[in-house]
Amino acid sequence: MTILQNISSQFVQKAKPAPGTVLPTHQGQIPGLFKPLTIRDVTLKNRIAVPPLCMYSAEDGFMNDFHLVHLGQYANYGAGLIIVEATAVLPNGRISPNCVGLWKDEHMIPMKRVVDYIHGAGSMVGIQIGHAGRKASTPPPFIVNKSDRETLTSAQGGWEDIWAPSPISWDEGWAVPHEISLSDIVIVKQAFVDAAIRADQIGYDVLEIHGAHGYLISEFLSPISNQRTDDYGGSFENRVRLAVEIIQAIRQVWPVAKPLFFRISAFEWVEKGWSIDDTIEFAKRIYPLGVDLLDCSTGGNVSTQKIAAKPGFQVTYAEQVKHQVPGLLTGAVGLITEAHQANKIIENDEADLVLIGREFLRNPTWALQAAQDLEVDVNWPAQYGYCSKPRK
Repeated sequence: MTILQNISSQFVQKAKPAPGTVLPTHQGQIPGLFKPLTIRDVTLKNRIAVPPLCMYSAEDGFMNDFHLVHLGQYANYGAGLIIVEATAVLPNGRISPNCVGLWKDEHMIPMKRVVDYIHGAGSMVGIQIGHAGRKASTPPPFIVNKSDRETLTSAQGGWEDIWAPSPISWDEGWAVPHEISLSDIVIVKQAFVDAAIRADQIGYDVLEIHGAHGYLISEFLSPISNQRTDDYGGSFENRVRLAVEIIQAIRQVWPVAKPLFFRISAFEWVEKGWSIDDTIEFAKRIYPLGVDLLDCSTGGNVSTQKIAAKPGFQVTYAEQVKHQVPGLLTGAVGLITEAHQANKIIENDEADLVLIGREFLRNPTWALQAAQDLEVDVNWPAQYGYCSKPRK
């Protein structure tokens, strides 16, 4: 344990409950956003989660001091769950050369440092594992314009073994991927399992499988990007096969006491693409396999998508799944920026968890600000406690 972690844990122990937890002295009704959520043996102190936010700041998959500070701040400021960014299960599964990875044991050491800090500050921590598929080997978005994020060549630090269900590029200028072979599918499935085992050993509380945004699993689900004619393509049954097999394999090694999430693009925003009806049918199949929460995003698989973005525009998908698949929890994402908006989602039973992305990047203290906006007394970090109430 570092000096910083040791000092922090001492302060947290003296200042129970943890930051973001409603104080026993709170008067009045507790807003739904700040009520605990128990999933299997893991209890989140509130319904506020930081979703996986790609930072493109790793080297050879290794976390560093940036990740400690970036992720640790959300625990300091009271988020109930912090999910580590999309983490590659294989080197060629990185979105960029600067993405975090968990394909080898050496990655575990710096990760554990981050996990231990978050736990010491009183929050739960998850990790999203995935493979980028045909959207791999691209430059970080803050280096080039979004429209210029074409596939990197080997000379530019990228790689050529780009896999996808079918040899269809994501857009003009992007590499035509290799149609992944059945033997390589076996490798991918085992890589997910190995990453899940490492994640458990590190101490993560929650594991999320990345099946959204046009990355490998999402590509298999969609009839647009998956034009295979074998057992992994064609019919709905075949297109969901890879996702189902990965879930089944991970549930064999991921502890029964720990929650398993799955992130999905619930709607593709294109004609003849993956639909909300497909998502509901898929959800009915994976819930009995041990998936506890479906994290409902949309889009990302087709470059011609037309997204009608507005505040809370993706919440409807979480709500539909929640009410069509009893027992399966859902997470809502997408332009959720304000405390009353987030609280309404929970109290109206539209979702069980809200994942606040860009707004947390703009304001890392969002959870504490939300408590003030909803007039609920929550604990602050001991180090900052003297300013928890405005001076009169």
